[in-house]
Amino acid sequence: MTLKRYLATLPERLVRSVVGLGAGVAREVGDVALPKSVRQSRLYQNLVDTTLRFLIEQVGEVKGAYDTSEKLADDFLARRTVGNAVEALGIVAFRASPVWVLAALADVCGLGRHLIPEIAAALKEQRLLDADTDFSSVDQLLDGLERTSGRVAQTINTPPLDVPALREELRAIREEARSLTPEKLPTGESLIGLWSELKAEAARQEKSIFETSSMLAISAVRALPHGARWLGASAVAGATRTGQVLAAALLEQYRATLREVQEVGYTAYATRQLRPYVRAAVSQFAPEKPTLTARLLDRRTRKST
Repeated sequence: MTLKRYLATLPERLVRSVVGLGAGVAREVGDVALPKSVRQSRLYQNLVDTTLRFLIEQVGEVKGAYDTSEKLADDFLARRTVGNAVEALGIVAFRASPVWVLAALADVCGLGRHLIPEIAAALKEQRLLDADTDFSSVDQLLDGLERTSGRVAQTINTPPLDVPALREELRAIREEARSLTPEKLPTGESLIGLWSELKAEAARQEKSIFETSSMLAISAVRALPHGARWLGASAVAGATRTGQVLAAALLEQYRATLREVQEVGYTAYATRQLRPYVRAAVSQFAPEKPTLTARLLDRRTRKST
């Protein structure tokens, strides 16, 4: 290899060296400093350890640091970036997601047997439920999520679903719903109508119901006070104090978001929701953005003059 060619490859060599060494040090420090219970948790393994392994093995090209019998998925990087971002958002914001909210409301409104199988089908497509199991109640849905959440989180490198928190929320919803008059509960027509809108828009945008639902969840969390804790914030409090329908504000937020997605498109809407991160990613390609390669080239130019 000529000197000129070697110098041209030097930036890549430097990046691989620094990243591999830095990730290796971070891993070793974590092994020493963090309690075993933290290092063995699914959250740490899925979000931290797998990323460090990718940087160590694939970028730094370090051999022998990990057991080769367990390999990262071939599409790990794609999952960890754009595709994984949507999946991760959907998991993290699941408590404000229409697939969960509509399932819980269907349960207290007597529509469980009608809506739950359809909601379960959407979750099966996302591998959040066992494809060979039938689900006809929200309790069965939670049982299924509990069985698969850890395995799925490991597969798609996201935090596992907090199923115990969902169970507690369902218990509170049922308890509060018993104290409400029928007119303060959502109508079956409104719940079925919203679910139909969600399915139709997902099909029109050529996205899964779960992906579309994830965008609605993120929008709801941002738009409504304490959106992720919709039971305490917008559901029961509003119903008992002002006579509003249970979760009316949240359901209306979903409809408003669906209308906006229909107008601007899924990609444009998702970009808007993730704007700070998209802006930072795009800025990396700005000509005026300083880079390590540019500094190295400038240094070479100064030395040659």
